[in-house]
Amino acid sequence: MMRAPRFWRHDGLAARLLTPLAWSYGLLASARRGLIRPERAECPVICVGNLVTGGAGKTPVALDLGQRLMARGRHVHYLSRGYGGSTPGPIRVDPAEHDARWVGDEPLLLAARAPTWVARHRPAGARAAVAAGADVIVMDDGFQNPSLIKDLSLVVIDGAYGFGNGRMLPAGPLREPVADGLARADGVVVMGEGSAWRDGLAGFVKPILHGVLAPAPGAASLAGKAVLAFAGIARPEKFFETLAAMGCRLVGTHGFPDHHSFSADEIMTLVEFANTQGAVAVTTEKDHVRLPAEARPMVEALRVEIAWRDPASVDRLLDGIGL
Repeated sequence: MMRAPRFWRHDGLAARLLTPLAWSYGLLASARRGLIRPERAECPVICVGNLVTGGAGKTPVALDLGQRLMARGRHVHYLSRGYGGSTPGPIRVDPAEHDARWVGDEPLLLAARAPTWVARHRPAGARAAVAAGADVIVMDDGFQNPSLIKDLSLVVIDGAYGFGNGRMLPAGPLREPVADGLARADGVVVMGEGSAWRDGLAGFVKPILHGVLAPAPGAASLAGKAVLAFAGIARPEKFFETLAAMGCRLVGTHGFPDHHSFSADEIMTLVEFANTQGAVAVTTEKDHVRLPAEARPMVEALRVEIAWRDPASVDRLLDGIGL
C-alpha cells in the first residue's frame, strides 16, 4: 500500500496538474452511485465512513457504537468490505482461522468484539448477518457505497487533517466532494485535536460529535517504559504522539504505508533493535493482526478507545433511529 502523498495536505502545483484526473474520478464515482439501486436490509443499518482516503478513526467509532448497542440488548453484527483482504465474501470472520490477507485487518479487530461479516456486495453481507441473528448492522466504511440503504450515516474526520487540500483523488485525498458527502451524512465525528475541519463544515447544521483516541484500561502498564514504536496506518505520527502522551520513552519510531504487510524479517529487525535499547516493541491493534503469527508474541499492541467530549450526544443519535 502507498503512503499518502505530502501534497495532499497542501494545494500546489502537483495537485493542480492532477486536477483533470480528479474530475474524471469524480464523474465516474457519481455515475456509479446513480446507476446502483440501493437495497434495504431487514434490520437497521448504521454506517461509519469518511470522505478522505486513509484512516480517520472509523473502526474505533464503529466499535464504540457496537458496544453501546450491545449494552442496550441489541444483537449487533459488523459489516465490512474487508479492505486489503482477498475474499469477496460474504463470509463470517473467524479470527482463529482467517488472517488479514484473507479478510483484511479491520474485520479481525471487529470480530474480536462481535460477529463480523466481510462482503464486497454489501446487501449480500447484510442478508447473511440477518440470517445469523443480527437485529442491527454497523458498517465499518461503505459511506460511498450506495448499494445498501443506511438508517444512520456518520462521517469521521481527523481534526488535524480535515479534508487535506480539498481536492479529489488523485489530486487530493477526497473520495467525493465535501458538500456532496455532507449532504448525505446524519452527523459528523471529529476525532482528535486541531481545527483543519472547521472551514469544510461551515454551514453544517447536523450534529457534530467530538472524541479523542485514548489508551484503553490496561494500557497504563506501558507508561514510563522504553518503547520502540512502529505503525502502518494512514498517519503513524498520531500513534507515536499517543505513546509519548502516556509517558512512554520513545527510543525510535518507524512509520510504514497504510495496511502494510509486515514480513518476519522486518519485525525481527525491529525487535532486535528494541532489545539493544532495553525497550519493548509496540504497535497498533490494527497492525498487530497483520504481523506474522510467530512474531506477534514479541510485540505489544496498544489498545485504544474513544473518549467522547459529550457521550450523551452519541446516545441521542441512537435514540433518534429507535435503537
